[in-house]
Amino acid sequence: MSSPNILHLNQSGPTEFVFRVFTTSPRIQALLFCFFLLLYVMILCGNTTIICIVCIHSSLHTPMYFFLSNLSFLEICYTTTVVPLMLSNIFGAQKPIPLAGCSAQMFIFLTLGGADCFLLAIMAYDRYVAICHPLHYTLIMTQKRCTQLVVGAMCLALLLDLQLTVLICTLPFCGHILEINHFLCDAPPVLRLACGDIKIHQAILFMVGTLVLTVPFLLISISYIFIANTILRIQSAEGRQRAFSTCSSHLSVVLLQYGCSSLVYMRPRSSTSEDEDRHLALVYTFVIPLLNPLIYTLRNKDVKDALKKSMSCKRASEIQ
Repeated sequence: MSSPNILHLNQSGPTEFVFRVFTTSPRIQALLFCFFLLLYVMILCGNTTIICIVCIHSSLHTPMYFFLSNLSFLEICYTTTVVPLMLSNIFGAQKPIPLAGCSAQMFIFLTLGGADCFLLAIMAYDRYVAICHPLHYTLIMTQKRCTQLVVGAMCLALLLDLQLTVLICTLPFCGHILEINHFLCDAPPVLRLACGDIKIHQAILFMVGTLVLTVPFLLISISYIFIANTILRIQSAEGRQRAFSTCSSHLSVVLLQYGCSSLVYMRPRSSTSEDEDRHLALVYTFVIPLLNPLIYTLRNKDVKDALKKSMSCKRASEIQ
């Protein structure tokens, strides 16, 4: 009996992939399409608003908001890599995607996700310098250094994920058209479809996951240990509250991002984890990019003030 993940095994030709549909019910498919499209539009609007607010208001031209605007840009690109193709396949047409296209999506998705994790670690370092070394903050976090940190995060993520993607796409696959139990070409579900020995590839995936997730998370944790120690020594309750408020939004995003990603890429592989991986992928593809602008807007006084100011200026211009 053939594997349920292999279609048209006897056909010859280049390897192509199709994504497993969420449901075969046309009514539920239509509801899912509208729901995911709405989430995607909200993600684009929310993160674009953050970028525009940071660019427009000079009061937000600081390293913290420079990193925040770059995080929002990464979230837009990250989601756009996945959602349009996902929406086009949601009605069960199962349009094949060639191995080259699947590899390209995997590479861009993993690179942007890795850069996202590195950028969150950089943001923790920025908060550490701002709270623990406030007198040297402007000397350390210069515009040039901030730009170098963002470019470095992108380059490091690119180098790590390029090697992994090349190794995976050169694997032998059994069959012409293979069904991926997922809605995107991610490393774990594609590895499961390979015919050859994948122990080395799984080890490299774990190593890359360690470098992208574990190491930055440890650096974030160390930064916040120093930050917490400094905050507790602040005499006034107002000062402690102000210092904590600049970190709480970032901590919320870190726990969401690293928690979901670790469950997918760092846990042992098992035959029963495929559906769980797909559900977790929905969280870091839709929920986290949607919550990021909400968290930073609702819990950040500077961003809220800038939004109110922009809305007031808009109303004033409409009245005139």
